[in-house]
Amino acid sequence: MTYAVITGASSGIGIEFARIAAAEGLGVVLVARTSVALTNLAKELKETFSTDAHVIACDLTAAGAISKVWEEISAKKLEVSVVINNAGVGTFGAFADNKLRDEQNLIKLNILALTQMCHFAVKHMTARGKGKILNVASLASFYPGPLMANYYASKVYVRSFSEALSYELKGSGVTVTALCPGPFHSGFQAAANMENSNLVKGKVLPSCAQVASYGYRAMNKEKVVAIHRFDNKFFAHVTRFLPRRFQAYAAAKGQRDEH
Repeated sequence: MTYAVITGASSGIGIEFARIAAAEGLGVVLVARTSVALTNLAKELKETFSTDAHVIACDLTAAGAISKVWEEISAKKLEVSVVINNAGVGTFGAFADNKLRDEQNLIKLNILALTQMCHFAVKHMTARGKGKILNVASLASFYPGPLMANYYASKVYVRSFSEALSYELKGSGVTVTALCPGPFHSGFQAAANMENSNLVKGKVLPSCAQVASYGYRAMNKEKVVAIHRFDNKFFAHVTRFLPRRFQAYAAAKGQRDEH
Protein backbone atom coordinates (compact mmCIF):
# COMPACT_ATOMS: atom_id res chain seq x y z
CA MET A 1 0.00 0.00 0.00
CA THR A 2 1.15 3.53 -0.78
CA TYR A 3 0.06 6.60 1.15
CA ALA A 4 -1.26 10.11 0.66
CA VAL A 5 -0.02 12.74 3.09
CA ILE A 6 -2.65 15.45 3.54
CA THR A 7 -2.06 18.62 5.55
CA GLY A 8 -4.95 20.61 6.93
CA ALA A 9 -6.88 17.34 7.02
CA SER A 10 -9.05 18.14 10.03
CA SER A 11 -11.66 20.26 8.24
CA GLY A 12 -13.10 21.52 4.98
CA ILE A 13 -11.42 20.54 1.75
CA GLY A 14 -8.76 18.57 3.63
CA ILE A 15 -11.37 16.06 4.83
CA GLU A 16 -12.64 15.65 1.28
CA PHE A 17 -9.14 15.06 -0.09
CA ALA A 18 -8.66 12.36 2.55
CA ARG A 19 -11.93 10.66 1.61
CA ILE A 20 -11.03 10.69 -2.09
CA ALA A 21 -7.55 9.28 -1.46
CA ALA A 22 -8.97 6.52 0.75
CA ALA A 23 -11.62 5.70 -1.85
CA GLU A 24 -8.82 5.39 -4.43
CA GLY A 25 -7.22 2.69 -2.29
CA LEU A 26 -4.45 4.74 -0.72
CA GLY A 27 -3.51 4.74 2.91
CA VAL A 28 -3.59 8.20 4.43
CA VAL A 29 -1.41 10.24 6.73
CA LEU A 30 -3.58 12.97 8.22
CA VAL A 31 -1.77 16.08 9.42
CA ALA A 32 -3.27 19.05 11.29
CA ARG A 33 -3.31 20.64 14.73
CA THR A 34 -6.58 19.14 15.95
CA SER A 35 -5.98 15.63 17.28
CA VAL A 36 -9.63 14.79 18.02
CA ALA A 37 -10.86 15.75 14.55
CA LEU A 38 -8.04 13.78 12.89
CA THR A 39 -8.71 10.72 15.03
CA ASN A 40 -12.41 10.81 14.16
CA LEU A 41 -11.61 11.13 10.46
CA ALA A 42 -9.11 8.28 10.61
CA LYS A 43 -11.75 6.06 12.22
CA GLU A 44 -14.28 7.00 9.52
CA LEU A 45 -11.85 6.22 6.70
CA LYS A 46 -10.84 2.88 8.19
CA GLU A 47 -14.47 1.82 8.64
CA THR A 48 -15.74 3.13 5.30
CA PHE A 49 -12.86 2.26 2.98
CA SER A 50 -10.96 -0.42 4.93
CA THR A 51 -7.78 1.59 4.51
CA ASP A 52 -4.84 2.34 6.77
CA ALA A 53 -4.91 5.78 8.40
CA HIS A 54 -2.25 7.50 10.49
CA VAL A 55 -2.71 10.67 12.52
CA ILE A 56 0.03 13.25 13.07
CA ALA A 57 -1.27 16.12 15.18
CA CYS A 58 1.09 19.08 15.12
CA ASP A 59 1.33 22.79 14.46
CA LEU A 60 3.04 23.13 11.08
CA THR A 61 4.16 26.67 11.90
CA ALA A 62 6.35 25.36 14.73
CA ALA A 63 10.07 25.00 14.11
CA GLY A 64 10.98 21.50 13.00
CA ALA A 65 7.37 20.37 12.58
CA ILE A 66 7.73 19.21 8.97
CA SER A 67 10.90 17.30 9.81
CA LYS A 68 9.04 15.49 12.58
CA VAL A 69 6.22 14.58 10.20
CA TRP A 70 8.66 12.94 7.80
CA GLU A 71 10.61 11.30 10.61
CA GLU A 72 7.40 9.59 11.67
CA ILE A 73 6.64 8.56 8.10
CA SER A 74 10.14 7.15 7.77
CA ALA A 75 9.95 5.36 11.13
CA LYS A 76 6.75 3.61 10.02
CA LYS A 77 8.33 2.80 6.64
CA LEU A 78 5.42 4.26 4.70
CA GLU A 79 5.81 4.74 0.95
CA VAL A 80 4.27 8.07 0.00
CA SER A 81 2.89 8.43 -3.53
CA VAL A 82 0.77 11.58 -3.00
CA VAL A 83 1.34 14.73 -0.98
CA ILE A 84 -1.46 17.30 -0.75
CA ASN A 85 -0.36 20.60 0.75
CA ASN A 86 -3.74 21.92 1.77
CA ALA A 87 -3.03 23.59 5.12
CA GLY A 88 -3.40 27.34 4.89
CA VAL A 89 -4.73 30.38 6.66
CA GLY A 90 -5.91 33.85 5.69
CA THR A 91 -6.11 37.26 7.33
CA PHE A 92 -8.65 39.90 6.35
CA GLY A 93 -8.42 43.65 6.76
CA ALA A 94 -5.88 46.40 6.21
CA PHE A 95 -2.40 44.97 6.68
CA ALA A 96 -1.34 47.71 9.12
CA ASP A 97 -4.37 47.00 11.31
CA ASN A 98 -3.80 43.25 11.53
CA LYS A 99 -1.64 41.64 14.18
CA LEU A 100 1.93 41.11 12.99
CA ARG A 101 1.97 37.71 14.69
CA ASP A 102 -0.98 36.58 12.56
CA GLU A 103 0.68 37.81 9.37
CA GLN A 104 3.92 36.04 10.26
CA ASN A 105 2.09 32.78 11.02
CA LEU A 106 0.38 33.05 7.64
CA ILE A 107 3.77 33.13 5.93
CA LYS A 108 5.03 30.24 8.05
CA LEU A 109 2.07 28.04 7.15
CA ASN A 110 1.18 29.07 3.60
CA ILE A 111 4.74 29.39 2.33
CA LEU A 112 7.42 27.97 4.62
CA ALA A 113 5.66 24.78 5.73
CA LEU A 114 4.53 24.04 2.16
CA THR A 115 8.04 24.56 0.83
CA GLN A 116 9.55 22.30 3.47
CA MET A 117 6.93 19.63 2.84
CA CYS A 118 7.69 19.72 -0.88
CA HIS A 119 11.42 19.39 -0.24
CA PHE A 120 10.98 16.21 1.80
CA ALA A 121 8.36 14.88 -0.62
CA VAL A 122 10.53 15.41 -3.69
CA LYS A 123 13.47 13.62 -2.05
CA HIS A 124 11.22 10.73 -1.06
CA MET A 125 9.47 10.45 -4.41
CA THR A 126 12.38 10.93 -6.80
CA ALA A 127 14.24 8.13 -5.02
CA ARG A 128 11.32 5.89 -6.03
CA GLY A 129 10.83 7.42 -9.46
CA LYS A 130 7.18 8.31 -8.97
CA GLY A 131 4.81 10.54 -7.04
CA LYS A 132 2.34 13.38 -7.22
CA ILE A 133 2.26 16.66 -5.30
CA LEU A 134 -0.82 18.87 -5.14
CA ASN A 135 -0.32 22.37 -3.73
CA VAL A 136 -3.49 24.31 -2.95
CA ALA A 137 -3.00 27.81 -4.33
CA SER A 138 -5.94 30.06 -5.23
CA LEU A 139 -7.53 32.28 -7.83
CA ALA A 140 -5.99 34.94 -5.59
CA SER A 141 -2.60 33.99 -7.02
CA PHE A 142 -3.45 35.93 -10.19
CA TYR A 143 -4.16 39.26 -8.46
CA PRO A 144 -2.73 41.67 -5.90
CA GLY A 145 -5.18 41.60 -3.01
CA PRO A 146 -5.81 44.71 -0.94
CA LEU A 147 -7.48 43.79 2.37
CA MET A 148 -5.90 40.33 2.09
CA ALA A 149 -2.50 41.50 0.90
CA ASN A 150 -0.39 38.88 2.63
CA TYR A 151 -2.72 35.98 1.76
CA TYR A 152 -2.83 36.86 -1.94
CA ALA A 153 0.94 37.25 -2.03
CA SER A 154 1.40 33.86 -0.36
CA LYS A 155 -0.71 32.20 -3.03
CA VAL A 156 1.31 33.89 -5.80
CA TYR A 157 4.30 32.15 -4.25
CA VAL A 158 2.54 28.78 -4.14
CA ARG A 159 1.53 28.91 -7.81
CA SER A 160 4.88 30.22 -9.07
CA PHE A 161 6.85 27.77 -6.95
CA SER A 162 4.68 24.86 -8.11
CA GLU A 163 5.11 25.77 -11.77
CA ALA A 164 8.88 26.04 -11.44
CA LEU A 165 9.16 22.83 -9.43
CA SER A 166 7.04 21.01 -11.98
CA TYR A 167 9.47 22.05 -14.71
CA GLU A 168 12.51 20.98 -12.68
CA LEU A 169 11.00 17.53 -12.11
CA LYS A 170 10.28 16.72 -15.75
CA GLY A 171 11.35 13.16 -16.49
CA SER A 172 11.65 12.24 -12.81
CA GLY A 173 8.27 10.53 -12.53
CA VAL A 174 7.17 13.17 -10.00
CA THR A 175 4.54 15.75 -10.93
CA VAL A 176 3.43 18.97 -9.25
CA THR A 177 0.01 20.58 -9.60
CA ALA A 178 -1.14 23.96 -8.28
CA LEU A 179 -4.88 23.96 -7.57
CA CYS A 180 -6.40 27.42 -7.96
CA PRO A 181 -10.00 27.50 -6.74
CA GLY A 182 -12.07 30.61 -6.27
CA PRO A 183 -14.14 31.04 -3.09
CA PHE A 184 -15.91 27.88 -1.93
CA HIS A 185 -17.88 26.78 1.12
CA SER A 186 -15.49 26.09 3.97
CA GLY A 187 -14.50 27.39 7.38
CA PHE A 188 -11.91 29.64 5.75
CA GLN A 189 -14.13 32.71 5.47
CA ALA A 190 -15.13 32.58 9.12
CA ALA A 191 -11.54 32.03 10.25
CA ALA A 192 -10.40 35.03 8.20
CA ASN A 193 -13.31 37.19 9.44
CA MET A 194 -14.49 37.86 5.88
CA GLU A 195 -18.01 36.46 5.88
CA ASN A 196 -19.42 39.91 4.99
CA SER A 197 -16.98 40.42 2.14
CA ASN A 198 -18.47 41.08 -1.30
CA LEU A 199 -16.38 38.14 -2.46
CA VAL A 200 -18.59 35.61 -0.69
CA LYS A 201 -21.66 37.31 0.81
CA GLY A 202 -24.91 36.16 -0.79
CA LYS A 203 -23.17 34.04 -3.43
CA VAL A 204 -23.74 30.41 -4.32
CA LEU A 205 -20.34 28.83 -3.78
CA PRO A 206 -19.10 25.36 -4.75
CA SER A 207 -18.72 22.79 -2.00
CA CYS A 208 -15.48 21.47 -0.54
CA ALA A 209 -16.24 18.11 -2.13
CA GLN A 210 -16.58 19.64 -5.60
CA VAL A 211 -13.30 21.53 -5.35
CA ALA A 212 -11.41 18.58 -3.88
CA SER A 213 -12.73 16.23 -6.57
CA TYR A 214 -11.67 18.63 -9.32
CA GLY A 215 -8.23 19.14 -7.77
CA TYR A 216 -7.59 15.43 -7.29
CA ARG A 217 -8.57 14.68 -10.91
CA ALA A 218 -6.32 17.50 -12.13
CA MET A 219 -3.43 16.08 -10.12
CA ASN A 220 -3.95 12.63 -11.64
CA LYS A 221 -4.04 14.21 -15.09
CA GLU A 222 -0.72 15.90 -14.22
CA LYS A 223 -1.98 19.41 -14.87
CA VAL A 224 0.50 22.03 -13.73
CA VAL A 225 -2.06 24.77 -12.98
CA ALA A 226 -5.66 23.72 -12.37
CA ILE A 227 -8.27 26.50 -12.13
CA HIS A 228 -11.63 25.34 -10.86
CA ARG A 229 -14.72 26.51 -12.84
CA PHE A 230 -14.98 28.44 -16.09
CA ASP A 231 -15.73 31.79 -14.43
CA ASN A 232 -12.56 31.55 -12.37
CA LYS A 233 -10.56 30.69 -15.49
CA PHE A 234 -11.91 33.85 -17.07
CA PHE A 235 -10.96 36.01 -14.08
CA ALA A 236 -7.50 34.44 -14.01
CA HIS A 237 -6.72 34.90 -17.69
CA VAL A 238 -8.26 38.37 -18.09
CA THR A 239 -5.46 39.73 -15.89
CA ARG A 240 -3.21 39.59 -18.98
CA PHE A 241 -5.17 42.51 -20.41
CA LEU A 242 -5.78 44.59 -17.28
CA PRO A 243 -3.45 47.30 -15.92
CA ARG A 244 -1.91 46.30 -12.59
CA ARG A 245 -3.51 49.26 -10.81
CA PHE A 246 -6.95 48.18 -11.99
CA GLN A 247 -6.31 44.62 -10.82
CA ALA A 248 -5.71 45.88 -7.28
CA TYR A 249 -8.84 48.05 -7.48
CA ALA A 250 -10.97 45.14 -8.69
CA ALA A 251 -9.71 42.83 -5.94
CA ALA A 252 -10.30 45.49 -3.25
CA LYS A 253 -13.83 46.13 -4.48
CA GLY A 254 -14.60 42.43 -4.42
CA GLN A 255 -13.37 42.08 -0.86
CA ARG A 256 -14.82 45.16 0.76
CA ASP A 257 -16.49 44.23 4.04
CA GLU A 258 -20.12 45.36 3.99
CA HIS A 259 -22.04 44.88 7.24
